[in-house]
Amino acid sequence: MKTFKIGGIHPPENKLSESSPIKVLPLPESVSIPMGQHLGVPAVPVVQKGDRVKTGQMIAKGEAFISANVHSSVTGVVQKIDEISDSSGYRRKAIIIKTEPDEWEESIDLSPNLVKECTLTPEEIVKKVNEKGIVGMGGATFPSHVKLMIPPGKKADYLLINGVECEPYLTSDHRLMLEHGEEMLVGITIQMKALKVSKAIIGIENNKKDAIDHLRKLVTDFPGITVEPLKVKYPQGGEKQLIKALINREVPSGKLPIEVGCVVHNVGTSVAVYQAVQKNKPLIERVVTITGNSLKEPSNFLTRVGTHISVMIEAAGGLPEDTGKIIYGGPMMGKALNVPDAPITKGTSGILILPEKTTRRKTAVNCIRCGRCAGVCPMGLEPYLLAVLADKNRHEDCEHERIMDCMECGSCLYICPSGRPLLDHIRIGKGAVGKIIRSRNQ
Repeated sequence: MKTFKIGGIHPPENKLSESSPIKVLPLPESVSIPMGQHLGVPAVPVVQKGDRVKTGQMIAKGEAFISANVHSSVTGVVQKIDEISDSSGYRRKAIIIKTEPDEWEESIDLSPNLVKECTLTPEEIVKKVNEKGIVGMGGATFPSHVKLMIPPGKKADYLLINGVECEPYLTSDHRLMLEHGEEMLVGITIQMKALKVSKAIIGIENNKKDAIDHLRKLVTDFPGITVEPLKVKYPQGGEKQLIKALINREVPSGKLPIEVGCVVHNVGTSVAVYQAVQKNKPLIERVVTITGNSLKEPSNFLTRVGTHISVMIEAAGGLPEDTGKIIYGGPMMGKALNVPDAPITKGTSGILILPEKTTRRKTAVNCIRCGRCAGVCPMGLEPYLLAVLADKNRHEDCEHERIMDCMECGSCLYICPSGRPLLDHIRIGKGAVGKIIRSRNQ
């Protein structure tokens, strides 16, 4: 069975919520909608305190090339525009809205009818995706309209759809494929039209046999789209790993997938593209997994952007007494929250609540030179070396050893028998090297 060749690990899956159908989370009393829910420049507010907004109304405009519009996820009155603590713990600008019963923007089609035929031109599709604030929903949150604009001199051969969901515990994409498969496939055909490609491949790990079977039945009505089962291995959801697994092409160091004729989008992004283009609906809600071994009701909630995480926790049965950490994302690439009231954003795939006994780190001891971290690195790096160089502030050497190629998957941290915080040092080193590269290119 297909997979990527270099590195990878097999952490316990713990897909506790995979059989839980998507439930609509009730409207919260208020939402805090961040202006920077995407990679690139934060959006600029176009509303003021005291303004009344409708559900789906644009409230902030992405004015830079790499940016994204932001829309209100609720109807209500803007209480204030202020800085709040987001999932990173930093203070970021957000629009806080007191919620009222929904009054949707008139142009949004709320009917459940599937609209299969897209009459827009490729250029009109890209414009619509841009207008509706669609971003990558697999975690990176790169503005989707930019991905759909092929640079001059480049050509796309394939659209690859990431249905891998290799992070332990997370099941939001799995449920989307099962419950919104047709919308996803229409969204894929729309993206194919925008990219002017005739082939799309949906990669799904073999632990989701029901999704594979379901989509294989559906794709018979969608020419050019195929479903490819993949061997279960983390981090197969990484763009470069997925490209290698599906079409055996390797993205060069420091380059993007278009260099090898590919554009990669997530299944959630494909559903959002369908809703934007065919239903005129902006990205104001998404499916979020909330899970954990001690949680009463591990669930998959359709959640409005800006909803505070504490609201989701209460809906899933409340915070367990033995909670050690609340993780924003999955256990491998997610980050521990220092504020449980951070808002859900366009890129929030899951909230993981871990018991205290499972969150204790090993006491770090000396590296025993076993080489396991290098053996599991999916990018072919030497994490032990990068961690030492970063710790010693040897930034030029870090760059030479390709620290910027690190995808921060956490495989090295997971496998290290000495309990060394390899990824922590590498992240700090990446930040420093990134600043150097940006200043050099100015």
